[in-house]
Amino acid sequence: MGAGALTREMGHEEQAESLDELHVRAAQRDPAAFAPLYTAYFRPVYGYCARLLRDPQAAADATSETFARALKGLPRYRARTFRGWLFTIAHNVVVDQTRRRRPTTPIDAIGELADGAVSPEEWFLAREGDIRVARLLRSLSERQRQVMELRVAGLRSAEIAEVLGMQVGAVRTAQFRALQQLRRMLGGDAISQEQRDVDL
Repeated sequence: MGAGALTREMGHEEQAESLDELHVRAAQRDPAAFAPLYTAYFRPVYGYCARLLRDPQAAADATSETFARALKGLPRYRARTFRGWLFTIAHNVVVDQTRRRRPTTPIDAIGELADGAVSPEEWFLAREGDIRVARLLRSLSERQRQVMELRVAGLRSAEIAEVLGMQVGAVRTAQFRALQQLRRMLGGDAISQEQRDVDL
């Protein structure tokens, strides 16, 4: 992504965050005004829950619970970004559901790999059906998997840090190490320092 495109993307994200904050303030006065936030974030939250829980019904339940908790918690909302706050709730709901379920196999994470001209999300989504990639992701540490799950859901490093209670630098390090490990296992080239430092 060129500098101009990255600047435009950042500007778009800032506009989205400002719009989110307007919707949050409106919903704090009238819960019916929560509808645009639900519409904007239903698919990303459901996708995140589905990748972690690997069960459509459990993912639907987790998504419903996430939005119910968010609506109930709006009067106390004081987060940096609504998206980060919402995914913190989704993460906690998934953790709760996973604890309640009988343990079977580890949660398979969906991550992403940087690949030159395409974004990590584009590269990974192009290979999402690759069973080998899913198997390789099991080799990551739990923290690396969590970071990758949130990255593919669209969160930036600062938001992931908020969700997982980490420092931003630690998030970037975990992502970099996960990408390096996966890349080596897939036989690709090492990820450059420049790619490491870009927060897509």
